[in-house]
Amino acid sequence: MNEVLIALGRSSSEPDAVLDSIVESVRRLCRCEAAAVLLVEGDHLVLSSAVGFSTDYVTYVGEHPFQLDRASLVGRVTQDGHTQQIRDVLTDPEYGRQDVRRFVKFRTVMAAPMLLDGEVVGVLSLVRTAVDPFDDRTVSLAGGFAAQAAVVVRNVHLVRALEERGVELARKVDQLEALSEVGGVVSSSLVLDEVLAHIIMNAVRFSGCDGGSIMEYVEEERCFSVRSAYATSADLLARLRRIKVELETTLVGRSALEGHPIAVSDLDAVDLDPHLQLLREHGWRSVLAVPVLRGERIIGALVVRRRTPGEFSQQTVDFLETFASQSALAVWNAQLFRELETKSAELQVASQHKSEFLASMSHELRTPLNAVIGFSEVLLERMFGELNERQDEYLRDILGSGRHLLRLLNDILDLSKVEAGGMELERSTFPVKGALEYAVSMVRERAASHGIEVTLETDPEVVNVESDELRFKQVLLNLLSNAVKFTPDGGRVAVIARRRDGDLAVTVTDNGTGIRLEDRERIFESFQQGRRGAQSEEGTGLGLTLCRRIVALLGGTMWLETEVGVGSTFGFTVPLSAAAAEPSSAAGGGADLPVVVVIDDDHASIDLIAAYLDGLGVRLVPARDGQDGLEVIRALPPAAVVLDIRLPGMDGWEVLTRLRADEATRAVPVVIASILDEKPRGLALGAAEYLIKPVGREALVAALRRVGALPEGPMRGWDGRDPVSAQGIA
Repeated sequence: MNEVLIALGRSSSEPDAVLDSIVESVRRLCRCEAAAVLLVEGDHLVLSSAVGFSTDYVTYVGEHPFQLDRASLVGRVTQDGHTQQIRDVLTDPEYGRQDVRRFVKFRTVMAAPMLLDGEVVGVLSLVRTAVDPFDDRTVSLAGGFAAQAAVVVRNVHLVRALEERGVELARKVDQLEALSEVGGVVSSSLVLDEVLAHIIMNAVRFSGCDGGSIMEYVEEERCFSVRSAYATSADLLARLRRIKVELETTLVGRSALEGHPIAVSDLDAVDLDPHLQLLREHGWRSVLAVPVLRGERIIGALVVRRRTPGEFSQQTVDFLETFASQSALAVWNAQLFRELETKSAELQVASQHKSEFLASMSHELRTPLNAVIGFSEVLLERMFGELNERQDEYLRDILGSGRHLLRLLNDILDLSKVEAGGMELERSTFPVKGALEYAVSMVRERAASHGIEVTLETDPEVVNVESDELRFKQVLLNLLSNAVKFTPDGGRVAVIARRRDGDLAVTVTDNGTGIRLEDRERIFESFQQGRRGAQSEEGTGLGLTLCRRIVALLGGTMWLETEVGVGSTFGFTVPLSAAAAEPSSAAGGGADLPVVVVIDDDHASIDLIAAYLDGLGVRLVPARDGQDGLEVIRALPPAAVVLDIRLPGMDGWEVLTRLRADEATRAVPVVIASILDEKPRGLALGAAEYLIKPVGREALVAALRRVGALPEGPMRGWDGRDPVSAQGIA
């Protein structure tokens, strides 16, 4: 009994050895020639452990197991649930397994049930070759051994259940990792083909299939188009992309229409549509089609394949259905992004054509307009004789209209130049006060005729500014003209110039009617004047639009503060020095500025970082993969590197390792910006900072300042001004 108890201690790891120990002990202690343990499996008993029986007996019983009936003693015990014996099997009329006696000539047999929670899970069987019934003590002893054997079986069941549960949990973890990986791809990339490739790769890997493809639904043609495939030959992929997988006539289409997965366990046993026929020709034997849906809308389909026939488990079907549901958002976002890029490109082309057309028409109209204005002036000067009163009035209307049209054409021409990137600045250093006085003098006469007081105040610290003098005066004169135009008789207009950080800030304030809330942004749009003056007030409707564009070109910002019935203040800033006005460039501008290299394969991420660093005195140089990034870094070297981890080819970990191994690049600070939350690994490999996407502007700028790539200083707003001074911007 002690040997058995010791063996029970290792029953979870060696169940067969424990049963062998029990059988051997019971045979010896119960003084019988042979003993065995048989376990219930379905409708019969399977020999699990035996001592004293020949190999032929074990083989025969394995091929001809005992049934759960009364033809054998072990069968009776499983039915009745208590220990029984047969004094002599030759005289028992019910005993029907005389076939096994040719291996062992037993006469007396005893069997004890192995009970777990009242259920018979097996039988302990003992045989004697002579007619020698077992006494009560032996029967009790056999019952105790049977109970111990039942404990072993319980442990085996528990271990197997635990192992199955562990396998199930591991499978769930793998599936969650697959879903997480797709989510990571969506966060770091909106390139449709890249997203689709990751989806089908994970679908095939975690479903235990041999290959697969992902299809995009083309709604206009009511068919599916294969966009990406995994573990698929180049020839098959090319042929798949040439065929139309129609919605109404194919397995994939039926799956999408019915809204649930459809499996074919053997392609040889069904009628084949063109898609399935092509797969069969290339050696595929079983297929599972899973629709990718967003609500009621069909987005596409996942198709996984095997080279052998067979049913797909319900677990596989459930996983792929969940996977397709999660992937629908990724595909939808990527499709929207692709459409947005297409529309943006089309709008850019249309805008370019519009600017070119306006510029062409402006030039073409100036010639006849010049004649209209010139001849009107000649006639009004009476060079060809006197005019009557009505002729004089009409000619002055013609001259005024011509000049108004000329101003409109000039504004259109300037605006088209700005939009097309063709306006060239002529920077020079000029006195601020002189430029302001010039603009005030140009409107003083008109202001005086309406009793409007125009004042000028200049900060003594502001002497000169380095900018385009002509464009500076153009902006200021336009704001002053508007202020005088929309100020009532007897009103006031004040021009103030002050130094603000490294900028010159100029404001033009009037005490006119003010601008309503709904018009405060509209007045900066082309051909809009707002509703703050009489309908007869002349103006091109392009002045403020052009002013804001020119100010941005000069490196500054423009804003509006207004209150209805009180007045309005239009203001703008320009950098005092030309160096501060130079924009950062990803294409190589500002060669004297410190360089920040951004290694990221997603152009949207590069554009966002470029926007974050705009105006901070650095030059951004992009690299789309690890190898390109290493070459750029060795050629410059940069002040810092912003590095993504998920890169095509060489990943970010390898890039970081090579940078730290190279003496020439070892000192370059690296800021990792990735969706992967592996900060300890990044810092251990030598990264100076580790940021997790999505990365905010403040976090990125702060990280670059800590590594010395940016100077210390207050955070500046998107428009280049500090947040406090930006509050008045409309």
